[in-house]
Amino acid sequence: MGFFSRTPKSSGTGRHEPYSMHSRPTFGQWLRHTALDIVTMIVMGAVGLGVYMVRPAPSRSFAITFSDGEIVYPEFAYPLRDEIIPIWLAAFLAAMVPIAVILLMQIRIRSFWDVNNGVLGLLYALITAAVFQVFLKWLIGGLRPHFLQVCKPDVQRAKALAGLNAKGYQQLYFTPDICTGDRKEINDSLESFPSGHTTAAFAGFVFLYLYLNAKLKVFSNYHPAMWKLVLLYAPILGATLIGGALTIDEYHNWYDVVAGAIIGTVMAFSAYRMTYAAVFDWRFNHIPLNRASAFVYGGGGGGHGIDAVATRKASWGSSQVVETRHAAREPDAHGMTGHGVEEHARGPQPSIPRRAAGRGRHGDDMV
Repeated sequence: MGFFSRTPKSSGTGRHEPYSMHSRPTFGQWLRHTALDIVTMIVMGAVGLGVYMVRPAPSRSFAITFSDGEIVYPEFAYPLRDEIIPIWLAAFLAAMVPIAVILLMQIRIRSFWDVNNGVLGLLYALITAAVFQVFLKWLIGGLRPHFLQVCKPDVQRAKALAGLNAKGYQQLYFTPDICTGDRKEINDSLESFPSGHTTAAFAGFVFLYLYLNAKLKVFSNYHPAMWKLVLLYAPILGATLIGGALTIDEYHNWYDVVAGAIIGTVMAFSAYRMTYAAVFDWRFNHIPLNRASAFVYGGGGGGHGIDAVATRKASWGSSQVVETRHAAREPDAHGMTGHGVEEHARGPQPSIPRRAAGRGRHGDDMV
């Protein structure tokens, strides 16, 4: 019996079991069903990196000063400072903290499929969100709060070279061609919208929020302990702090941060629903989905991840309870009648004892 599986390995008959949730697959089976996703993630990563490296597409105009010397947009004249949280650190935290939590949960859950779907879903969210925001930066972009400091505009240069003259009402607006600063920094300062830090943080930590809610059954059919609520929203606090730090070091405008948070959240919700049976429906949101077969809502089956939860309160996660409940409705095991669907949809029943006979008072009662 492996650490990531509660199901014994198949007997030595020379045959492999079908690719299903009832057993852990061989590496060959897993790779055959996951290869397309791996290739897609590699291609998406390469595309995102390529777009990130090219110059921003738009030629955005900006004003510097009025005729009396007053700065038109002081919100773009902040000093250039070091980032409080570098982009590599934001991406590292957004990926590794959820993965660490998913692995720690396996002390109780012990499901290969939960690890598989949890990690793959997280990668779906992070990679898709990253490519999405990189394209927006490239095609739309915007001025960072320290743009003028990096640009170092020279108005006399516009007067000396044809085509660089000021344009717009009262000739207030110029193009980045009059900038005299470092070209790499100038290009970066033209790609403020949306925030990549915030996109990554919310993609990873909102996915973790959904995972914790499903595994701890914070919003379900019983009254949980308060520490679960605190733990549930800790990832949201972390993502918000990462986004908020970008307004302190003047690397992003507030609307860049909001846009990144929206993108990351949407991708996290989408990725979680792709890999688990529900998002907020407490009856099913802990169940990892299979590629080879459809999950029958209300159809039962303990091997399909019905007990893949970290809590043991209110009979959640008890294999004995699942087996007893399913055996009691053997004719309706596949959900072909209304009774099977209705019973399964109600989840663990209060009439079932919370602890099996002989179980101690310690350990399981904590979660």
